[in-house]
Formats: sequence, C-alpha cells, structure tokens
Amino acid sequence: MVDTGLRNLLLWGSSADLGHLIENIVFLELLRRRYRVNIGKLSDKEVDFVAAGSDGITYYQVAAFVLDQSTLKRKLEPLQKIKDNHPKLLLTLDEIGAGANYDGIRQYNLIDWLMGECP
Repeated sequence: MVDTGLRNLLLWGSSADLGHLIENIVFLELLRRRYRVNIGKLSDKEVDFVAAGSDGITYYQVAAFVLDQSTLKRKLEPLQKIKDNHPKLLLTLDEIGAGANYDGIRQYNLIDWLMGECP
C-alpha cells in the first residue's frame, strides 16, 4: 500500500506493525530507483525482495530489528540458501551490527540505505 496513513486508517485499532511498514518503504524506494521488484520463494522460505535493474540482481531482507539472535537467523536463512554471487542485503533499523558481513550477506542501517550512503 502506497499511503501508510490510509493503511493505518483501514486497520484502525490494530497495533502498528513496524516490520510491514518498513518493508513497504523499501519496496517503494526500490521502485523509485527503477528496479523491477519481485518476492523470492525458496520452498518454505521467502526473500522479501528480488530487485533487478541495469546493475544486475540484488536480494533484500528487511527487518525492524535483528539484535535477537533467533530473528537474525530467521532473516539470514533464506539468503544463505541462495547459491549465486548476486549481492544479498539485510536492511534493519539497528545501528549496532550495521556494516556486518555474514558470509557475504551485508547488513545495513535502513536510514543510511535510504539516504544513499550504502549500496
């Protein structure tokens, strides 16, 4: 949904889901950057976004926070199953861990990524 205010109105009374809101922001930003965006499916796992553009394919996982090890593992697992050499990014609101490299999967702070300060 493009208008998160309208989304909140339609879902009035439900708790805000920060994870879905920032996924929406990343999706819209990828479109703004002129990528073709799809969702990746690996048997029972899902990659949030597969973005294809003139510079190739990039895989994205998005999470509000991954300081909890079980959340980090859950978000990394689908990307770890992809056996190609395309970039794999984990975007979070965490400042701790930003810049980490998990066997080729780079974690970036979402705000920095939106500001164009990382790939």
